[in-house]
Amino acid sequence: MLDLAVAPKKATNLTLNTKTLEMARSLGINVSQTVDVLLAAEVKRIYWERWNAENKEAIDHYNARIAAEGTFAQQVNQWLAEQGEDTPGPVPKAA
Repeated sequence: MLDLAVAPKKATNLTLNTKTLEMARSLGINVSQTVDVLLAAEVKRIYWERWNAENKEAIDHYNARIAAEGTFAQQVNQWLAEQGEDTPGPVPKAA
């Protein structure tokens, strides 16, 4: 899983718009923390966007198979119905 929260911090240099930086500081915004949070969100977005693109063929194949055959649970329920048995309802939680 993509977990960016558990990593040490590393000092780096950024080039930022001077007016934006001054305004952020005057508003009490923690620039490092804000950039870290926003950058992590963008990294995750791009990571999953690429993952989806790279796995598109497999995802499409899976979705087509489920559309044609149904899920395993649907197949079991269909088989039970063909056997004349009631389909199982939700499993009760243990007390």
